[in-house]
Amino acid sequence: MTINDKQRALVKTARTAGIWYLMMAISGILGFLIFHPQVFDSADARITLTNLIEHESLARTRLLLEFAIIVSQALTAVWFYKLFRNINEWAAWSVGIWGMINSVAIMISAISMASAIQIANSSQPLNDKIILIELLSSIITNAWGVGGLFFGLWLIPLGYIINSTKRMPIWLGRTLIAGGIGYLLSTVVNYIGIEIPLSGYLTIPATVGEFWMIGYLLIFGIRTVNE
Repeated sequence: MTINDKQRALVKTARTAGIWYLMMAISGILGFLIFHPQVFDSADARITLTNLIEHESLARTRLLLEFAIIVSQALTAVWFYKLFRNINEWAAWSVGIWGMINSVAIMISAISMASAIQIANSSQPLNDKIILIELLSSIITNAWGVGGLFFGLWLIPLGYIINSTKRMPIWLGRTLIAGGIGYLLSTVVNYIGIEIPLSGYLTIPATVGEFWMIGYLLIFGIRTVNE
């Protein structure tokens, strides 16, 4: 295989990774930010129970979007490993493994979500349903919350690969590293029980970096070594 053939293959792999990453972003926005608040009320299990019963199709749509996040996250991790394994193997392994752990964290959320739908539409006593729905809603929230550790961790080796090889813009790599650190800090801050002003802004670099990464992968793919 010639150098040009290898580069074309890498660009194809990069664009495929970009497609999976875009699917993850779209399903995440729809599922977690748009549909989730319409079904799950973290402050009131009774409202959640009512929503699961009266709007079952909406709840199942939310669950299907969770499936889409899990699958697209796993495929993104695999394609990133495929893209970077011959560039920096240990960093590629880190991205792939930590990306897969993201999928596992979200899978815990999906299992809890499916269980909540099943329990809500069962013949169990009302009080039992409320207690179980409250527990499962808490698991969903904390699967995403604690999962923030690995949502951040996988961005750091991704940014490191970019910075050390310059196969993508160096500021993209720096933004991803800053975003990864921000995610880690945000997760810790959320769980130490102390209100810290502006803590909600810690994940902004990650959002910027991830959408920048998606755009670069889809439009340009990956640079050659000499670019």
